[in-house]
Amino acid sequence: MRSTLALALLPAAAQAINIVSSNDDGWAEINIRSFYNALTSAGHSVVVSAPAENQSGTGSSDETPSDRTEACEFDSCPANSGPYGTNETDTNLNWVNSYPVTSIKHGIDTVAQDIFGNAPELAVSGPNVGSNLGLAVYFSGTVGAANYASATAGIPAIAFSGADGDPTAWNEAAPAYSTIYADLATKVVDRIVSAGTPYLPEDIWLNVNFPTVDGCASADDFSFVLSRIFTAVPLITADDVETCGSTRLPTENTVVGTDGCYVSISVGAADKTDADATSQGAVLDKLGDLLSCLPSA
Repeated sequence: MRSTLALALLPAAAQAINIVSSNDDGWAEINIRSFYNALTSAGHSVVVSAPAENQSGTGSSDETPSDRTEACEFDSCPANSGPYGTNETDTNLNWVNSYPVTSIKHGIDTVAQDIFGNAPELAVSGPNVGSNLGLAVYFSGTVGAANYASATAGIPAIAFSGADGDPTAWNEAAPAYSTIYADLATKVVDRIVSAGTPYLPEDIWLNVNFPTVDGCASADDFSFVLSRIFTAVPLITADDVETCGSTRLPTENTVVGTDGCYVSISVGAADKTDADATSQGAVLDKLGDLLSCLPSA
């Protein structure tokens, strides 16, 4: 007979998956490390494969990694240390001397294969230092990495960004916003995973933006709202999925700009535009009661 403890652990173990993580702020920035800690604490197996230094604003750029001549950001690797590197005490943490897309590609094709023995089941990027709303999705390396994973590598992906913070080294005390954003991002991951496979529709990625944490003491104070990336054009833009009494989702800017603690979750297509109502509906069903409506809806 199985022990009571073993039975209690089964649901958590069944929902733990293999995840590849990247960003555009660099492998040694505190947000990606806080998220790594939160995901692993939730039971997931995570490999980080992120740029050796800040690569914000590089979009979907991709270039063969070159040898480093200088130390990595925050002196997190020595000068002249090659095109790739691994943390000596935790080989799940890796850097790539190139762009975010190149970094997550290396994580998917090489690091995950070495550590997991197969491709990751989910890709996450961020949380970015600063929001990625509207037109910013075209320039964000954090979004570029998630978009590559979903549209090219065929792996469901989520890009996370937060309004608060400045670039901070991994070995400093984690600011409150970094811990809260990591907890919020883990909530989204856990809900997507618990809903079962396929985690997202084919070629679809999520763009998740966290507002400022001012007035929001913990992750439990936040509500999640399904949104769209771009403003709809009357008579041109097709209807969104129907929710909160409307066939037009609020924009990301509207959600994070609403007084209170509201997180926007947009459904992105392969070309970095808003996905259609069918894909939005699939995500709506996946997220279920995690989602709320804005006060005015």
